[in-house]
Amino acid sequence: MHGTVQSHLVMSLVMSDEISLRIGVDLGYETDDPFAVRFTFHLPGDTPVTWYFARELLVDGVSRPTGEGDVHIHPLGAELGEVCLVLRSPDGAARLIAPAPPLIAFLARTDRLVPLGREQTEVELDAQLALILSRGRESAG
Repeated sequence: MHGTVQSHLVMSLVMSDEISLRIGVDLGYETDDPFAVRFTFHLPGDTPVTWYFARELLVDGVSRPTGEGDVHIHPLGAELGEVCLVLRSPDGAARLIAPAPPLIAFLARTDRLVPLGREQTEVELDAQLALILSRGRESAG
């Protein structure tokens, strides 16, 4: 089964304790790459920046601190109202704050498409189905 989940939300790019910028972020998930989620950040006056990271990392980070390397995610406060993403690259680090409810809704939609933990099964099933269908077209031709 092929499908996508897309969403849009506004996050705060934290510049300092006193300054943050609100930026639009497009979220994407595709069954062709069921382990990954895509975040495209629309920075004012700059080319959009896209990051891919594990869907499971985002799921875990909504409720507890998680991550290693370039991506760290953790909830802010006890109410699960906001989530902090820290993204690091050779050019520097960015701290972003996102409202948790739209992230949770996005993840729920991805889970309906491909349940968490079933990604490999879904990919194998799609490959087998494509193989069966291609054999059917070859015999018909």
